[in-house]
Amino acid sequence: MIEVFDENLHSGVNLALEVGEIYYREKTDLQDLMIFENPRFGRVMSLDGAVQTTEKDEFIYHEMFVHVPVLAHGNVKRILIIGGGDGGAARQAMKYKNVDVTLVDIDRTVIDLSIKYMPSVSGGAFEDPRMNLVVADGCKFVKETDEKWDVIVVDSTDPHGPGEVLFTQEFYTDCKSCLSDGGIIVTQNGVPFVQSDELRNSYDRFGTIFEDVSFYMATIPSYVGGPLAFGWATDNPRLRKLDLGVLADRYLAAEIKTDYYTPEIHQASFVLPLYVQKVLTEEK
Repeated sequence: MIEVFDENLHSGVNLALEVGEIYYREKTDLQDLMIFENPRFGRVMSLDGAVQTTEKDEFIYHEMFVHVPVLAHGNVKRILIIGGGDGGAARQAMKYKNVDVTLVDIDRTVIDLSIKYMPSVSGGAFEDPRMNLVVADGCKFVKETDEKWDVIVVDSTDPHGPGEVLFTQEFYTDCKSCLSDGGIIVTQNGVPFVQSDELRNSYDRFGTIFEDVSFYMATIPSYVGGPLAFGWATDNPRLRKLDLGVLADRYLAAEIKTDYYTPEIHQASFVLPLYVQKVLTEEK
C-alpha cells in the first residue's frame, strides 16, 4: 500500500504527496521534521506537517527570494538570512562574488539533515568561507546585534509555532534597525488566496515602519493554493520601480546562472492581481 503525505495546512484544502523512501522522521526539540522521496518533487522536507521545500521546485522560491532584492539594491555587500536552514537561500546568495552572508536559524537539526539528505539545496553554501552560521533565535539576534546588512531575507515557516514571532511588529522593527541605508527586507508571506489575513497583517505592520511596502509573487508548484507572496519593504521607493534595462545590466554583470529568475520576471512579479490588491486596500 502506498503511503501518502497529507498536508492540511489550510482549512478545506489538502495537498497529498506519494511517499516513497523515508529518509528521516522524528520530532526535534522544536519541530516535527520529515524528509521523504516523492516521484515528482524528489526529496521533500516537511515541518509540522507542512511542506517546506522540495528538490525539484526549490529553485523558484529561493531564486526569487534572493535575486529580486539583491539586484534591485544594486550594491549588496552583506546579506542576513533569518531561518532558511535548508541552505537554499544561502546558495543563491553565494552566487554573488563579493557578498558575505550571515544565516541565523533556531534549529541546528534542520541544517544538519538538509546537508545530509538534501545537499543539492544548499549546494555547499554552509562550507563557503563567506558564510557566518549562527544557531540562535532570529528574533533575539536582530534585537541584540549592532551589525548592519544591505538585504535581510526572512525565510520563515508560516506564522505558527516557532515561526509565529517572525511576523510580529516588534520583529519587523528590530529588522529595520539592522538594515543599512536604502536596505531591503523580504519575507515569506504565504499564499494570498488561502492566507489573506497573513498578507494584510504584514502589510499593515510594515507600513508603520517603512516608506515603501509591497509584495511580489511567484508560483511554487508544491505550495498549494496559488502563487506565493514575498513581502517587500524598504525606505527607498525607487528600488521597486527600476527600468528593465537597469535590471538586465545588473543581471549580466553579476554573472549568475538562474533557472527561473530573469529581469523580465523580476519586473512583472510586482504586478499584483486585483484580488490581492483588494486584500491590501479594503477596510478591515
